[in-house]
Amino acid sequence: MSVEIKVPVLPESVSDATVAAWHKQPGDTIRRDENLVDLETDKVVLEVPSPCDGVLKEIAQESGQVVTTDTLLGVVEAGEISDVSADRGGEQGGSSEETSAPSEAHDDELSPSVRRLVDENNLNPSLISGTGRDGRLTKEDVLNHMKSGSPAKQAATTQSSTSAEKRSVQVSAGAREVERVPMSRLRQRIAERMNEAQSTAAMLTSFNEVNLKAVMGIRAQHKAAFEEKHGTRLGLMSFFVKACTDALRKFPVVNASVDGNDVLYHGYQDIGIAVNTDRGLIVPVLRNAEMMGFADIESAIRNYAKKAREGSIQMQDLQGGTFTITNGGVFGSLISTPILNMPQSAILGMHTIKERPIVENGEVIAAPMMYIALTYDHRIIDGASAVQFLVAIKDSLEDPSRLMLNI
Repeated sequence: MSVEIKVPVLPESVSDATVAAWHKQPGDTIRRDENLVDLETDKVVLEVPSPCDGVLKEIAQESGQVVTTDTLLGVVEAGEISDVSADRGGEQGGSSEETSAPSEAHDDELSPSVRRLVDENNLNPSLISGTGRDGRLTKEDVLNHMKSGSPAKQAATTQSSTSAEKRSVQVSAGAREVERVPMSRLRQRIAERMNEAQSTAAMLTSFNEVNLKAVMGIRAQHKAAFEEKHGTRLGLMSFFVKACTDALRKFPVVNASVDGNDVLYHGYQDIGIAVNTDRGLIVPVLRNAEMMGFADIESAIRNYAKKAREGSIQMQDLQGGTFTITNGGVFGSLISTPILNMPQSAILGMHTIKERPIVENGEVIAAPMMYIALTYDHRIIDGASAVQFLVAIKDSLEDPSRLMLNI
């Protein structure tokens, strides 16, 4: 019996998707619920599993094609399959020495993040030793393989280079070459949002600096007990989120947004946390962050980071948000001017911590200092409110007891 594989109902606000990569080719066997094809949207990669055991009979939409809900992707001929026929390594007809290596990675077992890294660098995964469970490849395996002196671009086992991520044109310029690679859907969306912010909002950035001695002292004193009780590490971000929710309560216009000639004041604080992935920057949202405790915040952020690395983050994780925090300090940024995450009206930029000389009680001492930046929409947020908002964050972080006493 032939079973049609169609594009699932796409998330709200997503009109179409791009076929990113097929994990099977016509004639390959596939098991029920095994990932058949990846669809890339503006924000996430959606996996389309097979609804049954069988053999992939037909591919209707090749990699790189733009599809919408209910578009026919392919056809699977349903039927029982044996364990032997399901072994992709056996199908490829290699010698027994080539297919029996315990560390060989099967192409259909790659996680989305590993697959993208392999595809973008034109690597043959069967030539890379896997250290994951059952010999599966991890992202670190691929990166270590590339650093070890192995050719950065090996001959791929298949020629499925029609996908948008792998499609490239090389133009000779004497002895030099230029490689043209189309932007991913996510990168295109990021570019659109940046242009929208630049052309729509009246952006202005204010700066301040924070002495993090008190926060770092609390972390050093209580990190072991905190992790033992809550099962998650006590990081810096939870202090910043709590300081922001307190400041947003005092200055609600910073939590507002522009809608035509109206200002929308949100009675909740959904804080977006910018997370860097191998596909680009995404911003998962902490819902009702004003009601979350330190452990709730840390657990949620780590869960989002894990899902982002694995490529399993969902569209609903990224939607909405009334205020955003971005941390360029993890990459060593000393100071920057972040761009608004429209339609939000403000974004806080964290930066690297540096020991600098400051004057305290008439004496010069070294202290762990961080520059913080607030980019805001000057159409609705006055400079005085923006500066006072930053000062409120500074006060909360330099005296964290204020957060606990709600003052």
